[in-house]
Amino acid sequence: MPVVWDLPDFDDHEGLHLFHDKPSGLRAIIAVHSTQLGPAGGGARYWHYAQSSDAVVDALRLSKGMSYKNAMAGLPMGGGKAVILADKTGGKTEAKIRAFAGMVESLNGRSVTAQDVGMTAQDMTEISQATRHVCGLTVAAGMAGGDPGPSTAFGVFLGIKAAVARKLGRSDLADVHVAIQGVGSVGGGVARYLAREGARLTLADQNAGKAEDLASELGCASVDASAIMQVDADVFSPCALGAILNEATIPALRAKIIAGGANNQLARSHHGNALLNQGILYAPDYVINAGGIINVALEYLNQADKAAVDLKIAEIPVRLNAIWDESERSGNGPATVADEMAKAFIGR
Repeated sequence: MPVVWDLPDFDDHEGLHLFHDKPSGLRAIIAVHSTQLGPAGGGARYWHYAQSSDAVVDALRLSKGMSYKNAMAGLPMGGGKAVILADKTGGKTEAKIRAFAGMVESLNGRSVTAQDVGMTAQDMTEISQATRHVCGLTVAAGMAGGDPGPSTAFGVFLGIKAAVARKLGRSDLADVHVAIQGVGSVGGGVARYLAREGARLTLADQNAGKAEDLASELGCASVDASAIMQVDADVFSPCALGAILNEATIPALRAKIIAGGANNQLARSHHGNALLNQGILYAPDYVINAGGIINVALEYLNQADKAAVDLKIAEIPVRLNAIWDESERSGNGPATVADEMAKAFIGR
């Protein structure tokens, strides 16, 4: 493996912290991309990687995305990400979670962690016993915090409405066809919001039964996970894992809009311009999916209520339209425009 700062995904990160706790067997990485605007906020991901180097790359990519996401959401937080390396069996234990909490605490507030793939609200509660630099905790009804998934889904839904208005000239979603990839906490929430507005849905998930069950509940179609990106739809909404938009997949897309909750949807930054050249309107992922971090950041920063969270999430369409306006003016893809805006915010 090359030296870290020679990796393509190293972006002048302020720190990359590698931890190993022998008693619990925990191996974890905390990447700090930027603290220009505040502590490096970002979730902790519990995932099995084929190679340890893949975990390093994931942490670098995700932490940079969090810098941009927090900056574009107008939050006084920098960007970071934690990756906890799972073994093939999963193997998450209380001992590992407690050890990870100590690792977060050792950074003295430079990094703030939250829930991500493979982690639960209960894990966040356990982490909070050893450090206060954690958010997404169980909170009283009506307050900011808790599971970030529903807030992410709400922001993605608002972003899809904005994209449909922009690209299709539609003020409503009646019979607008949306193909959703991944129907977990975020994708499933987006599907329910869209169904209530009369959208026509096609769902897919790696767990085919999950997609079929939700399709039955909402009265819509489901397809195999391998086919969802080629569905002839108005909107393709990726809400699973990232790096799905690349040289092989973009030419096969049939949707007019891409707007979804997955992180790092573009395999590489230049793929955003490939979407533009194909006439596809792209909602930059870290802008449209910021609802979850808005929710937990406001919990960590000032104990805001849910009404304040929803008001800030409602700014997502405004931000997307500003990006699309500049894209039209400059001729650059929305992803490039968003990156330049975010870099200006964090002094890069």
